[in-house]
Amino acid sequence: MLGQSQFDDLLSKRDDINAELQQIIDQQTEPWGVKVTAVEVKNVDIPQDMQRAIARRAEAERERRAKIIHAEGEFQAAQKLAEAADVISRNPAALQLRYLQTLVEIVAEKNSTTIFPIPIDTLAPFIKGLLPK
Repeated sequence: MLGQSQFDDLLSKRDDINAELQQIIDQQTEPWGVKVTAVEVKNVDIPQDMQRAIARRAEAERERRAKIIHAEGEFQAAQKLAEAADVISRNPAALQLRYLQTLVEIVAEKNSTTIFPIPIDTLAPFIKGLLPK
């Protein structure tokens, strides 16, 4: 029975194995005057337990790649959020604009009643304008 490393060797060194088989066959057939002109390993039967091991290994590799891709996406999202926080911290009006944009998106659904608080800071200019001078 082939082990995993032996199987990998068989697949990666197929041409070398073909040449070695050609030499062995030539040594056995030359005394009879027979010349075999081509030798090629075309089909290798793999035992069921090795097929399962190969499948598990491939699945583990796919899961590993998926986790790496997911982690890279999370990292990029975190970077963008940090950049957004930096922009908002430099300009507080950006937070209010983002708040209003979120409200527009919620209202666009038109299938629910939306109650939202309005920060006093947003109303302050209007309140100051209404107060008698």
